[in-house]
Amino acid sequence: MSRLIVVSNRVPDPGRPPAGGLAVAMHAALQARGGVWMGWSGQSSGEDDPGPLATRQEGQISYALTDLSDRDLSEYYEGLANRVLWPLCHYRIDLTDYARRDMAGYLRVNRLFASRLRPLIEPDDIIWIHDYHLIPLAAELRQMGVANRIGFFMHIPWPSPDVFLTLPVQDMLLRAMTAHDLIGFQTEDDAENFALCLKRGGVARPLVEQPGLFYTQERQFRVGAFPIGIDARAFSHSARTTIENATIRRFGQSLEGRELIIGVDRLDYTKGLPQRLIGFHRFLENNPAWHGRVTFLQITPKSRSGVAEYEALQREVDEVAGHINGTLGRLDWTPVRYVNRAFSHHVLAAIYRMAKIGLVTPLRDGMNLVAKEYVAAQDPEDPGVLVLSRFAGAAHELGGGALLVNPYDVETIADAIGRAVSMPLEQKRERYAAMAEAVRKNDVFDWCNHYLDQLANLPATTVNHENEIPRG
Repeated sequence: MSRLIVVSNRVPDPGRPPAGGLAVAMHAALQARGGVWMGWSGQSSGEDDPGPLATRQEGQISYALTDLSDRDLSEYYEGLANRVLWPLCHYRIDLTDYARRDMAGYLRVNRLFASRLRPLIEPDDIIWIHDYHLIPLAAELRQMGVANRIGFFMHIPWPSPDVFLTLPVQDMLLRAMTAHDLIGFQTEDDAENFALCLKRGGVARPLVEQPGLFYTQERQFRVGAFPIGIDARAFSHSARTTIENATIRRFGQSLEGRELIIGVDRLDYTKGLPQRLIGFHRFLENNPAWHGRVTFLQITPKSRSGVAEYEALQREVDEVAGHINGTLGRLDWTPVRYVNRAFSHHVLAAIYRMAKIGLVTPLRDGMNLVAKEYVAAQDPEDPGVLVLSRFAGAAHELGGGALLVNPYDVETIADAIGRAVSMPLEQKRERYAAMAEAVRKNDVFDWCNHYLDQLANLPATTVNHENEIPRG
């Protein structure tokens, strides 16, 4: 079996067991195959150039970590990655802030990753690159003579051509993507959007007789959908066992028999938090009989502090939650509990299990694993109801059981909450069963193995200098 090399922007702490999600699957795959996990250490070298690559062996896994300078973080991470690609891929062209300096820094850091990874690569290694921070990395490796099979997985959405082609450097990034052998997306819609970008940009053509296969003048590559899953069995076990935790029991007692509605999201403008809160407010206005009988707990850890858009969002969410509690709250009832801190997966699993409604209404999301976690945590005999945005990737798998909503339409959200709180138990069980089957069938390990099997069975590529990236 070939070794596996995983490259991601961030790497989990080698000294701690992975907490969940992608880290669990990557850790398991690397332990089984042996290999390297490379990425940013999370540390800054300040004004100095990054020091040498730090390596650490843990079992079968060699962790390879590099620091980045303050300039790198400003241009590569905060600049091109998070002020351009993140909003663009979530259809927020109005929030993109492109600068040539940031693009130069983005390419420079990808070149740094490639130069530090190159000496670690053995001839039969399979390389798996993750997410939008590292789009040019494969092309940089190809220029260094790496002919290994290289896969790429995009964890966030890929936008339609009319959106992506507004980016000044779209052609450069699309051509860099063709350096991979297998390009994976969360949904068929994302894969189709990418294919349309290739076609409209004149970068590559499809092989009509082989769907998903594309070619440039000198090489070919495959594009497909690989919807990511969770460790459903472990999450379900945590939900069942942690529910007996003393803190969780006290929280349950504080609800005083009220129905719990749960929302869990990082503080980000893609999550639709103001619309969700306003939708809950509208539900309460339209259904006064439910006053005092439901509590909405929104858990929203802060992210990217110091960024103007996120600070403005924080103020808006604070104001909406405060308005709801101020106008509808009573001495014995607070409609919205809004918490700005993170909780462990074990605690979240127990809270999901207690909640009769899961509100997962992002404006746009690659997958949204909260939706799958909520399903995995439920009691099959008395499950809750998932209210899910139709613009989350999870809607493609869970749409048969969830109540799908337009996250921009607060009336639709309000109506869905009304349906959920009054849904008969038998209907809830039927809807849950359909979703639970999908979550179990495609867990994170199946996702990882399916992707790597396809990548491993592709023929080794040849170096293609068409992928060359300008050195500006």
